[in-house]
Amino acid sequence: MTYDTFTGVFPAMTTPFHADESIDFETLREHAQWLEQRGVDGVVPMGTTGESATLSHDQHVEVIEAVTDAVDDVTVIAGSGSNNTREALELSERAADAGADGLLLISPYYNKPEPAGMENHFRQVADAVDLPQIIYNVPSRTGRNIAVESAVTLAEHENIVGYKAASGDMNRITEVIERTREQNFEVLSGDDAMTLPIVATGGSGCISVSANVEPARTCALVGAALSGDYERAREYHHELGELFRVLFTESNPIPIKEAMEIRGHYDSGRMRSPLSRATDETLDALRAVLDDLDDGTAPEPAEAQR
Repeated sequence: MTYDTFTGVFPAMTTPFHADESIDFETLREHAQWLEQRGVDGVVPMGTTGESATLSHDQHVEVIEAVTDAVDDVTVIAGSGSNNTREALELSERAADAGADGLLLISPYYNKPEPAGMENHFRQVADAVDLPQIIYNVPSRTGRNIAVESAVTLAEHENIVGYKAASGDMNRITEVIERTREQNFEVLSGDDAMTLPIVATGGSGCISVSANVEPARTCALVGAALSGDYERAREYHHELGELFRVLFTESNPIPIKEAMEIRGHYDSGRMRSPLSRATDETLDALRAVLDDLDDGTAPEPAEAQR
């Protein structure tokens, strides 16, 4: 396995759709290229934000292929998780064949495995697919935390190199950081509002929803924090704070897709059913916060880099 560290900002990409709910590959490729031009370290297609739950396996792979073909010099971390171990294994193998540089594996959802089953699930994929892999803890979606002990144990596997933290529990997150500091293992924020505290306690960056519309500011925030310039990092954290809050007033990715339409990245923020369009209240809040950010001075891409 060849592995470059997963450090920095990795937008969790949305998936654009036409009016008939087919995938808008042209807009998808354009967005991946726009993100790369604005200084992100990588992109993450086919995570939760990409509405992976409503795409077929073939469509899932087609999105990954389109993104890997579109970008030139950034890492592509493909979402390939499932609550079915065999399915996760198949998707991971196909993502590798599609050109992904790494994998993001959500913990099994709905069936709520015990720690032994959780560890076995991730280990089976890591044993079979020779790509660097990030395990993803988001109990609000899955109904079950990845136990800290499980994360620490899995970090010993050479192909399991990271942990996406979206539990909202800083005690849990910092314990994972503390207990894996001596290993080739990175903890990435999966919650934009917690990116700064996670990086401040030893995290490596973020897999970010808000970076879809604010990549340069997000890169500036993370770059400043990683370099120890916490005064500058706090400025960006507070500048983006209202956006972080508004983007999660409704189920992700509803607000971020609406934000992308408002900013002109999409001709429509449409979702696949059963997701619905945002309420008027959310749309008004998004327009207000995006107007405020547009009135400010965003860093240039080169300035956003560490």
